[in-house]
Amino acid sequence: MSNFDPNAILRGAQLTLVGVHRALQNPDLFTSTHYRQAAIAVAAGIAIRIVVGIPIVGVRIILWLLSLFVNMDHAQWDDNVSSGLHFLEHSVLQVPFFMMTLMRYITPTLDQMFMNSLHWVDTTYAIKHKTDDPHNLRAMYYPNLQQYSDHKPKEEKKKVALKKTLTLFFIRYGRKAAISLAVVGLSYVPYVGRFVLPAASFYTFSGSVGPQPALVIFGGSLLLPRRYLVTFLQSYFSSRTLMRELLEPYFARVRYNKEQKKLWFKDRAGVLFGFGLGFFVFVKIPLVGVLIYGIAEASTAYLITKITEPPPPPSEAEEFKVESLRWKNKHEFLSLPWGSLDDHNIDMHKPKPQSDVRQTPRKQFS
Repeated sequence: MSNFDPNAILRGAQLTLVGVHRALQNPDLFTSTHYRQAAIAVAAGIAIRIVVGIPIVGVRIILWLLSLFVNMDHAQWDDNVSSGLHFLEHSVLQVPFFMMTLMRYITPTLDQMFMNSLHWVDTTYAIKHKTDDPHNLRAMYYPNLQQYSDHKPKEEKKKVALKKTLTLFFIRYGRKAAISLAVVGLSYVPYVGRFVLPAASFYTFSGSVGPQPALVIFGGSLLLPRRYLVTFLQSYFSSRTLMRELLEPYFARVRYNKEQKKLWFKDRAGVLFGFGLGFFVFVKIPLVGVLIYGIAEASTAYLITKITEPPPPPSEAEEFKVESLRWKNKHEFLSLPWGSLDDHNIDMHKPKPQSDVRQTPRKQFS
């Protein structure tokens, strides 16, 4: 539960706001290249809304044609069909969100935006603490991380690699969509259906927050209408998916294995959920959601500097991966005063010997 307590979730939501503020201060975020990408993002947002709206519009046209021959002035089922289809697309299948995350695999801009923002976070940290003793400052994140390979395929292999990546992406989404549809469908089964979604809630949260809090969630789920419960579960899953997508530029360079990555996420679960949920709410805003997705990627660079240590040179990557699985300053970070999130310094490491190349202790607060 300590990884997923309310304070950790609220800290993650706070990092959403502070990260956006820091990202928007970056003058390089508004270069001509990013303006062009922003325009493309808004256009993509409009296109997504049109594509997602086509089935609903089609149903409405069919219902309108039926109304020419059938009197539906007192009928309710036509409105129920339209609203049900809208709910299925937006709350069960999360089609707009799916299409937004798909953009990462088509354009490299988000990866560039993450690294650019990480450089900006380091720069602002150095400026803020320019009068401090250099030996008391944390190491920089950008200089070493940019030395790591992002493992992009060579030009001649890009198409094959893109096809393989997209295939895996569609398989993952298809599996999640099938499970979502199956769970929602089972919730309509007489007698036992009302327990399906609460049971899914318990199964989902027992691994994250422990069995006792999950039982509380299970009990509360029995009192919620089906729509609210589906929205609650899908918001949880979608915020986790969003968080994993936003962290992809970091994990493309610091490549943990499956078990290591699972432990890395679990140790930071509450903060990551709060951060991801905050942006998930903003990403769902019509038309500009794709643009906000780009800002979320830029803000993730700030998040990284709070929840993990600066990476060493690539030659020391394997040792660093093992050491960084646990969030060493978690308790100190979560106990910070709310107004000191962006200026508090805590030395979590003893100074290295003078013979050590990395002489400065690594602190994670700016």
